Amino acid sequence: MDESEDVPKDFIKLKSEKLSVDEVSELVISPCCGAVSLFIGTTRNNFEGKKVIHLEYEAYMSMAETEIKKICRDVRQKWPSVKHIAVHHRLGVVPVTEASVIIAISSPHRAESLEAVMYCINTLKASVPIWKKEIYEGEYSWKENKECFWTNSEK
Repeated sequence: MDESEDVPKDFIKLKSEKLSVDEVSELVISPCCGAVSLFIGTTRNNFEGKKVIHLEYEAYMSMAETEIKKICRDVRQKWPSVKHIAVHHRLGVVPVTEASVIIAISSPHRAESLEAVMYCINTLKASVPIWKKEIYEGEYSWKENKECFWTNSEK
């Protein structure tokens, strides 16, 4: 790839199919970057002593995509050396051990991409309209993100 063709890109996807770490990380690889940082959020098998069967995610699609684009713009303002950003979030049923969200960011050096990935997942959880339902043995619970600004506004 010619370095001049390697313009910064954002790859945003909300989908019901299984997420691929390889696919997402390959999107952000760049010849001018020495770092690719990843966050992979997976479904765990327990929560507060309850056995989790799977998670279910729903989203307000157009607003979620708009909010993720804003996060990408914020990342580029805070860390101008960031090259590519990929944010893939799964919707629908996510079985135990499978990925719900994968974030990958490339930059010339590790500090920027590591900081940007942490900012990205924390901001996504706080501002993007994606809702999680935990399915336990015999019951379920819609989960509130502690970071989510609209759930804390009335408290």
